[in-house]
Amino acid sequence: MRVDLLTKEYPPEVYGGAGVHVAELTTVLREHIDVRVRAFGADRAEEGTFSYTTPAELAGANPALSTLGTDLLIAADCAGADLVHSHTWYANFAGHMASLLHGAPHVLSAHSLEPLRPWKAEQLGGGYRVSSFAERTAYEGAAGVVAVSAGMRADILRAYPTVDPDKVHVIHNGIDIEQWSPNPETAALTERGIDPEAPTIVFVGRITRQKGLPYFLRAVRELPEDVQVVLCAGAPDTPEIAREVDSLVEELSRSRSGVHLISEMLPRHELTQILTHATTFVCPSVYEPLGIVNLEAMACGIPVVASATGGIPEVVVDGETGFLVPIEQLTDGTGTPVDAERFVGDLRDALVRMVADPERARRMGEASRRRAAEHFAWTSIGERTLDLYRTVIEQSA
Repeated sequence: MRVDLLTKEYPPEVYGGAGVHVAELTTVLREHIDVRVRAFGADRAEEGTFSYTTPAELAGANPALSTLGTDLLIAADCAGADLVHSHTWYANFAGHMASLLHGAPHVLSAHSLEPLRPWKAEQLGGGYRVSSFAERTAYEGAAGVVAVSAGMRADILRAYPTVDPDKVHVIHNGIDIEQWSPNPETAALTERGIDPEAPTIVFVGRITRQKGLPYFLRAVRELPEDVQVVLCAGAPDTPEIAREVDSLVEELSRSRSGVHLISEMLPRHELTQILTHATTFVCPSVYEPLGIVNLEAMACGIPVVASATGGIPEVVVDGETGFLVPIEQLTDGTGTPVDAERFVGDLRDALVRMVADPERARRMGEASRRRAAEHFAWTSIGERTLDLYRTVIEQSA
């Protein structure tokens, strides 16, 4: 069986959970089948992996248009595949066009949904309508859809009601429990002035509306003075949210010590050090289909304080591996909390509960690692994905 995996992100050009997912899935699938990776970006030396850049004629065009141009180049090269599997809207259109052109069934993985990210209009302008069109067309034409959580499956069927529910399958994201594990080294902390022994809360994520970082930064204002905050946050979606986050960080830095902003993408061996020495991880997202970052933190043996939204409750067990923060949200697609101040206050209270009892946090961290290992191993996720491929190919024959 030959499967072509189509993706915007692939190592070394990874900036979010979808890129991590594709890299890990590729590794486990290549033990069983012929996998060709077709990814956006610069040339890669990895065998069986092909890179695609924006057509020269579309250089400087709206990013959504240049994406579709790259998709057409990818689609043209998928001849001979038994199945194409695309990830995120950036590559969904390539999968759809490849299926039409070459007759191979198209499976797509849902890592997010454009209708639930309306703030992207700030970033793409009219291109948001283009990205929404590309995603909707791909979902409605796909032979199979992978939802990374049951919450995401419900979102898909609500956003795209013409999609056949029988074609939407839940296969969770996974974690490499060996690569993501407790790391006792401290150089990554001490070199940045971070105290490995202080009570610490860590955030990891892109600076985008869906990650809810401004809500967390407002909650930090009322945390105990001895609590250290480490923000591994970069790749802002827009200048506006970048300025908002910078302003909040500057305000906090004037009123309290121990606020550390790390804007660069850290290599895994450094990030695992920072996670391992944290008291807790925080995920204040207003939209999160599953949240690989939560799994990464749990695999490093720390508990998670997270919004009870999307697929997060399928990962974080409230009171056992962390605390879930209730969030009532607007139904306009933005995920905005109905009562932002209440959400910020509840988030603060959950964080205070966690850092106030280090022994409980330690026990929750141990339970977190067990849960990551027992329920989210890539081996079983790869097997379920292969089963889906076989079923879709048989049904499409």
